[in-house]
Amino acid sequence: MITIKNYINGELVDPANGNYLDNYNPADETVYSLIPNSSEEDLERTILSAKKAFPAWSQLSIDKRSRYLIKVADLIEANLDKLAEAESLDNGKPVSLARKVDIPRAAANFRFFASAIVNESTQAHIMEGVAINYTRRAPLGVVACISPWNLPLYLLTWKIAPALATGNCVIAKPSEVTPYTAFLLSELFIEAGIPAGVLNIIHGKGAEIGQKLVEHKEIKAISFTGGTSTGRIIGTEAAKQFKKVSLELGGKNPVLIFDDCDLEKAVETTVKSSFTNQGEICLCGSRIFIQEAIYEDFRSRFVEKVKNLRVGDPKTEVDLGPLVSEAHLRKVEMYVNEAIAQGGKVLTGGGRLGQAGYFFEPTVIEGLDEYCVINQEEVFGPVVTLVPFKEEQDAVKKANATVYGLAAVIWSQDVQRAHRVAHQIESGIVWVNCWMLRDLRTPFGGMKESGVGREGGSDALHFFTETQNVCIKL
Repeated sequence: MITIKNYINGELVDPANGNYLDNYNPADETVYSLIPNSSEEDLERTILSAKKAFPAWSQLSIDKRSRYLIKVADLIEANLDKLAEAESLDNGKPVSLARKVDIPRAAANFRFFASAIVNESTQAHIMEGVAINYTRRAPLGVVACISPWNLPLYLLTWKIAPALATGNCVIAKPSEVTPYTAFLLSELFIEAGIPAGVLNIIHGKGAEIGQKLVEHKEIKAISFTGGTSTGRIIGTEAAKQFKKVSLELGGKNPVLIFDDCDLEKAVETTVKSSFTNQGEICLCGSRIFIQEAIYEDFRSRFVEKVKNLRVGDPKTEVDLGPLVSEAHLRKVEMYVNEAIAQGGKVLTGGGRLGQAGYFFEPTVIEGLDEYCVINQEEVFGPVVTLVPFKEEQDAVKKANATVYGLAAVIWSQDVQRAHRVAHQIESGIVWVNCWMLRDLRTPFGGMKESGVGREGGSDALHFFTETQNVCIKL
């Protein structure tokens, strides 16, 4: 049994109240670790720790902060296998996926922002013969980084790295469903010699200690990734206190497949964009719209490939592991049953696999329009729908027919069409003839109810700082 600890003031500590939560292995439903069920007493300790560390950390030279972050990146890479196995054990994703994507990306996050702060520039405005203005970006102080369960270390480091790089001290709250790699990151920060209090990681329930963290008057900004309903609560609380807030929320992402596409590539990549990480990625395409002329051909090829996906023990060579929790499995089952009740036809999959573990079949459904429940609400699992469309404007209308606007994919070999459609799609990210091709310099975030603000590149650096203009009379 593993006992996870909070990371406060440079030390791994038990919760003050001695209370713990059970943490389940989604592959076999056993309790394999205990998670601190932290209290306000623990939170106050983290706040004091971060406040005490802030002056020295914020005044440290950019070069020294950069070197610290590079040390962390090096240690993540050195512990690749250990972290990948931990991520799989905690989340259910295949170890091979964590080894290839999640853990390397976590290291890349630290390395990218370590370089970004060294290369960041500021502005100067000269009033000839009168004055000179220069702009500086100052760290905010103590900030909160709240990450989800689907890409635990990947997304936690995506927030922590720019916050620390810009001179803030961080209180991180990982999901209570997948806390293990955040705990291991604590150990790596200690090994890297990061000053005490610069990063603090507090564990516990989001609705309890997470809410207290958001409400705390000493928190100057909140970066949150998770569900839209929770994001709405956080946004409301932040507005009351005029805190900066970045919200990366839900998605119901469309994939538009036009009849002039490279069909083989479109099918192959759409299988990946539908079912990678059991469909538990906010960027997965769950609504697949296919032009009528190629609908039947695409459907037959796509379903055949989906039927060949391997689902099983994430420690082995499989394509999908279990879903993250029993509650999430029940949610996915509910949406599939609702789709069937509304007239949807299941082409493959449709149910739970096995008696132990939270495994669910990769599922493809057709026969429903864009306004049905499963095409409106975020399922966040290995379930997609196929919907035909007639022409370009019909595709755009169907794609935009939700409250979400995070990501979209367009498949067409007509460059003009690709640009034209991309500009009409209400999504913060649009991929053309590809999926999950990410440049860390680009802005990341959604439109409509998929979020507020942008992460990545200079957007992240600017979020975690305040702009100050200094005017000096000549």
